[in-house]
Amino acid sequence: MKTALALLAASAALLAACGNDDSSSGVTDTPAAAEERQADTTAPAEAPAAELAAPRRRGPRVKLRESQFGPVLFDGRDRALYLFTRDSQRQSRCYGACAAAWPPFYAKGRPRAARGVDEDLLGTVMRRDGRRQVTYKGQPLYFYVDDPKGQVLCNDVVEFGGTWFALTAAGKPPAV
Repeated sequence: MKTALALLAASAALLAACGNDDSSSGVTDTPAAAEERQADTTAPAEAPAAELAAPRRRGPRVKLRESQFGPVLFDGRDRALYLFTRDSQRQSRCYGACAAAWPPFYAKGRPRAARGVDEDLLGTVMRRDGRRQVTYKGQPLYFYVDDPKGQVLCNDVVEFGGTWFALTAAGKPPAV
């Protein structure tokens, strides 16, 4: 019931556009977007030792795809992936309204690399709620809630106290 109320509240507010630095803004969340994010979530960890052990199941796929910024990382469903400069290596600082606008890229298993993506740079980090978030070169990865599939709309955008960048195969922001 709380989840339904939270989803209803989130859908009642509208994030003006990426680049709006008002961290108190809400977002519109479509049922399809919520369903896609739900499909990539995992249950909370069973023990603290689970934080150190990588999941063994086949997880989400990360691929390289052309964009207006050159080849950048996308998930297996053609959603652009971003890093947040406010995050530190292997630790997310995007929660609450931030995570509603920039949903974390969750993994049920070990992330898989498609052609052009360095498998050694993929990993996961445990979030406060116990779910695993995919990382690339140690940086937690996110989506932008309003990005259409196959498009990068919010590269080099300042929001929620940091800058959001798409990532190249080297794990760096694209040259703009």
